[in-house]
Amino acid sequence: MSRIILGALALAGLTAMGPAQDTSGDADLAKAIEGRTAGAPLECVSASFVGTPQIIDRDTLLYRSGRTLYVNQLDAPCPGLEEGNTIIVELHGSQLCKNDSIRTLDPGMTIPGPYCRLGKFTPYKKAK
Repeated sequence: MSRIILGALALAGLTAMGPAQDTSGDADLAKAIEGRTAGAPLECVSASFVGTPQIIDRDTLLYRSGRTLYVNQLDAPCPGLEEGNTIIVELHGSQLCKNDSIRTLDPGMTIPGPYCRLGKFTPYKKAK
């Protein structure tokens, strides 16, 4: 089993919405997927093809891969998914999959937050 830790450099420029701004997260997601069609949810995506995740809110991550966006709805809200935090992903192989664990690290801290689990990846593609 290999572990890959996505550091602060890889996550520079992420934006997130805190719990008091849930509707803003919904608006950000709606804007991102506007004009796109949802495909069937996938259990896994290639870790080498998806970019750094954008935090939408405490239970939604957005990955970009070329012209495709992948929306990941976590199984439950993740307490540390907030602006400025680093996401630590535990990879077991070359793919990100449903139920893979993520944790967050607050700036200046050395102990990551609780484990959170990824959900399925819903692809959104632009109509041709």
